Amino acid sequence: MTGHALQPVGTPRGADDEMRHLLLGAIPALRAFAFSLTYDLDRSDDLVQDTLVRAWTKADSFTRGTNLTAWLFTILRNLFYSEQRKRKREVEDADGHHAGRLTSLPEQEIRVEMREFQVALNLLPFSQREALVLVGAQNFTYEEAAAICGVAVGTMKSRVSRARVRLIEALGMTGTDEIGADAFTRAALGAGP
Repeated sequence: MTGHALQPVGTPRGADDEMRHLLLGAIPALRAFAFSLTYDLDRSDDLVQDTLVRAWTKADSFTRGTNLTAWLFTILRNLFYSEQRKRKREVEDADGHHAGRLTSLPEQEIRVEMREFQVALNLLPFSQREALVLVGAQNFTYEEAAAICGVAVGTMKSRVSRARVRLIEALGMTGTDEIGADAFTRAALGAGP
């Protein structure tokens, strides 16, 4: 089988290479966004893989010159919600029998500040957490984040603002001037570099 079997139909060979390069470059951002939705490395990796496959097969529907990452995040988000709807129909492990047989790898040592931030981030309502990750951590504009989530720009701004206030309160801070050097925390709380 040749490499042409993986090319989107109707796409010139040069455009294939460009799209492949762009998709590979987007993987770190996709992984971070997927993990912020799932909090499960295996699920997030599967979600990223499914996103890349969907993007590759639908590459002809991507408008060159527009924001590829926003397009990929929209695909990933839609796949995530489709998966969530399917999971609702699955049988729960009510007695915990299956869960009791599962094991997990020991956690790596991480900085206390990041752990506290992650705990506080997890306390946010999903819509606020998603908005904060898109705008604060992934550096999407409010307009791009609103398009990804399918909401009005004002709604996105409101979600980010409320999320930032809640995070500052949850972390016991009086403002962003108390934030440490962690770039992710600073960006999410709107403190800048």
